[in-house]
Formats: sequence, C-alpha cells, structure tokens
Amino acid sequence: MTMFSFNRVGARPNASARNPSTAASDRQPFAVRLASDVLVAAGILALFGLIAWILPAIGEPIGPKGVPSQVSTNLADLPYYALRSVFRMFVALFFSLVFTFIYGTAAARCRRLSRVLIPLLDILQSVPILGFLSATITIWMVLFPGSMLGVEAASIFAIFTSQAWNMAFSFTRSLTSEPTELDEAARSLQLTRWQRFWTLDVPNAMIPLLWNCMMSVGGGWFFLTASEMISVNNRTYALPGIGSFVAQAAAEENLAAICWAIVTMVLVVLLIDVLLWKPLTAWAEKFRITQSESAVRKTSVVLTIIRQSHIDEMVAWLFRPVDDLFDTLTRPLGRTGGRWAADVKSARSRALDVVFTVLVLAACAFGLVQLMLVIHRDAGFGELGQAFVLGMVTFLRVALLTLVCSVIWVPIGAMIGMNPRVSRFMQPIVQVLASFPSNFTFPFVTLWFVACSVDINWGSILLMALGTQWYILFNVIAGASQIPDDLREMTRSFQLGRWQRWRDLILPAVFGSWVTGGITAAGGAWNASIVSEIVSYGRHTLTASGLGAYIAEATESGNTVRTIIGVTVMSVFVVAVNRLFWNPLQRMAERRFALN
Repeated sequence: MTMFSFNRVGARPNASARNPSTAASDRQPFAVRLASDVLVAAGILALFGLIAWILPAIGEPIGPKGVPSQVSTNLADLPYYALRSVFRMFVALFFSLVFTFIYGTAAARCRRLSRVLIPLLDILQSVPILGFLSATITIWMVLFPGSMLGVEAASIFAIFTSQAWNMAFSFTRSLTSEPTELDEAARSLQLTRWQRFWTLDVPNAMIPLLWNCMMSVGGGWFFLTASEMISVNNRTYALPGIGSFVAQAAAEENLAAICWAIVTMVLVVLLIDVLLWKPLTAWAEKFRITQSESAVRKTSVVLTIIRQSHIDEMVAWLFRPVDDLFDTLTRPLGRTGGRWAADVKSARSRALDVVFTVLVLAACAFGLVQLMLVIHRDAGFGELGQAFVLGMVTFLRVALLTLVCSVIWVPIGAMIGMNPRVSRFMQPIVQVLASFPSNFTFPFVTLWFVACSVDINWGSILLMALGTQWYILFNVIAGASQIPDDLREMTRSFQLGRWQRWRDLILPAVFGSWVTGGITAAGGAWNASIVSEIVSYGRHTLTASGLGAYIAEATESGNTVRTIIGVTVMSVFVVAVNRLFWNPLQRMAERRFALN
C-alpha cells in the first residue's frame, strides 16, 4: 500500500477513494453510526462551550489596581486554571502551525530567501522567552489598552516562541528531502502550488511534524511558569493558569498545592494524549512511505468513533469552498516548482544573487554597528566580554547535555518508533514525561540541592535536560516510524545481525531526524538555561554561573542593555554552532541518508 495517490488534476475523488476507512465506516450499522455522530457532536459542543465560557474572562477590563501580580492558590481554582493554560497552549500551537507552513515553505522553496530565513531561524530559536517578553510586553499592552487581552496576548506569544522553531525546522527538512519519484510525479501532473502543498508536501511531512507538535506542546508546558507569571522591567504580571499557580505556591512554600498542581497536570496531559495525540498518530500512519501495510496497526478508540461518524464528510463539505478559493487564487503563481533547479544559472540570476547578498550583508553590518554603539555607550565592551565568558560556560553545559541525551535516547527512540506495540504502550508515558512541565518539580529539586549541598553549576545541567532531551527522542521516534516496512522485511530476509541492522538501516534512517532533534534540543537547552541556572523556593535561591542566569537577572531588574547583550551573545553562540557543526551534518543527511 503506497503512501500517496495522485488523482487527475481537476477531478475530485470520492470519500472512499481518499480514505479506505470511510468506505469501511459506510458498512457500519445505522445505530453505530448514529451513536458515533452523537458522541462527536457532544464533544464538539462541549469544546465550543468551554471556549465560550473562558473567552469573557480573557478580554475583561483591567481593574483600578492594575494587572494582578499574584494568583490565588485555592485548590478549587485548579481546574479553571488548567483550562486557561490549555487554551493558551493550543491557541499558540495554531499560530505555530500557520507560521510553520508559511516560513518552512519559503525557506525550502525560495533559494535566495533560504540564505536569510535559515540563519534567522537559528537566531530566533536562540532568543530566550524572557528576551521576547521584555521586548514585546509593552507593545501588546498598547495594542489592547485597559484590557487583560494585552497580557493574554503577550503570554500566548511567549508560548508561541517556545513552540514554533522546532516545527519550522522539521517541516523545512521534510520539504527538502521529499522522495524524488513523488516530486517528479507532482511535476508530471502539473499540480498547482496549492494542490502540491496539500497532496505531497504536507502528507510527506505529517509524521515528523506531528511528533514535533507534541514536542512543541511539551516545550510550551516547560515555559508555562515564565509565560503566565511574567516578571520583566521590575513588574510582575500574573495570569490565571496552572503555571502561575505553581509559581505562587513555590513563593509561599506551599508544597501541598504544588503536589495537587502536579496531579492536575498529569491528568491534563493524559486526557490530551487520549483525545488528541493518540488519534492523530494512528491517523498519520496512512502517510508512511511503504509498499506493504504494517502488520500491527496503531489504533485509537477516539479515531474509530470519528471514522464511524459523518464528521469527515461535513468538514469536507464546509471547507471545500475555501479549498476551491485558494486553489483559484494560487493558480496565477504557476505550476508546481518543488526545490530549486540545480542547473547552471543565467547571468541575470547571478547578478540578482550578488545584489541580494550585498543588501543582506549591508543590513547586517548596519545592525551590528548600531548594536556596538549602544553597548559601548551604555555598558562598555567589558560587559560584553563578561557575557561571552558566561556564554562559554553555558555552551559547555549544552554540549555535554546534547551528547549524553543523544547516547541515551537515540536507541530508545528507534526501538519505540519501529515497534507499533511498544509505541502504543510507550507513547502516553513519553507524552506525559515530555509534556509535564518539569520546572514544576524545581521547588523540590531546589530543596534537594540545598539539603545535599549539590552544586547548582552541575545541577543546572540536570534541570536543563528535563525540558530539552525530548526534542531528540521525539524526532528519532518520528524518523524510525517512517522507515518503510519493506526495508525492515529485507533485513530480516537477509538475516542481518543486530549490529548490522542498526549500522546499515536504523542509524542511517534516523540520522536526519537526530540532526533536526539535536538542533532544536540544543536551542531549547539555551532557552532552558534562563530557568535552570537560577532556581528558587521560598527563601532559598540558587544561582549558577552562566548566560541564562545573566539574562534572567537582567530582564527581571529591567536592565535593557544587559538583556540585549545576553540575547546577542546567546544568538552568536547558537548560530555559530549551527553553522559549523549541525549544518554540515544536515547536508550529509540530505545527501547520503535520505529515504528516496
């Protein structure tokens, strides 16, 4: 069974042709389909009802005392706080997905823009969440004056900055490593760019993109405290949410409240896994590139109920006019182009490349000169040198963390991704571990560090790993799950030994996914340093030497110049490592280890 099917351009296949499960659902008894329709309708109504209940509080006016600086730790408020946090998380995920489709497509399809967008993505993932907050909180407050919506928008934007980058990296890599025969088929059928995007680009990227969506939600949970209890410029803005609840409970040394928040968080993560991630991963199996159907198929009760209902026909009917509209609007852009051509460029194209490069370099030089003038005037280059020394300390932590996490999680992720039975059992466990905001446990870890006299300079590596190791695991799982069953059966037919199987199939197949996971894990570790190099519980505060603590202290005190210096140094380190180490590995993965 092949992964993709190309239909005659202009023809619209029937439901059973698009999805074999639809034809199977048509044979279900009427009572079963009716019950499924009732359950799906009840779920949709419940979802919209919860959103309607939450929305009025989001846009309520700011009281005479201004934005609250703390929240209640009453346990009765926990369910409502959890709903508010989940709402912010998935609003941010929606915008992250839109950003991924637009940014990733531009970076993969436009040769000139890729020279700017890929390095820019390196810089964006290196800017810590506090850097974005300190630069944008005032803007959001001005856009929504006198309303809590401004602070809500700032919080959602902060969560967005912890989700979008790894999704964009994953989607860009999928676009640049599409199988050659499918690319040629799309060209032969002369699909419009809109048709190609939904017929080839998105399906080909679906499995890694889905796992990175799960990882993005996990990353959003990790930074939930910083995005709901916003402390910038000597001000604290507290929003109702489970992250701010934990931050307030830690300040009050209320361990019981923190424990109940952890229990609530585990329940929320499990519920999201059952209702969303497990159905999506089972559904995404149809996008695997393989000539034979998997012997053990992923299943989901929720997905089965949805397939037995009429919701897919209703959604197709509702969105068909939108699909037709965008197809019509994009037809003037021409037929599909795929990746840029490798043939010799014309003189005009070379001249445009030179002009484009000069303009980009001039803009970068101008920005660098202005930055150096600001630093020289307000802080001095001695401060910049100190930040570079602290950046080197944090870099050593990040390098050690990435190495250790790769050794541990690459074999584990490959085994989970290649075995559907293991994946079915391990996915909720991995999802809970990855989505659970490990900084909720920081108060307990702080007490442990104090009691056992653990040096925070070493302990911060553990804290950083709790939030960033999952980028490697999730990408490796996604890469391993994409290995065609034909190749697995071939290794068994040739009776390859375990080491030969790993050397000749598994490690080459997951190499590109590991590189993507390593890039995002390293960037996430730099970001995590701002909450891992300085931790507190009540009257206890532990501070490690490093760039993360430097930025956190500068942001909280409102020292804008030191914040700019810290963010700049962090960006330089991340971009330099990506250019010198990760990018050559990524090119090697595309050249030698692509499943074409």
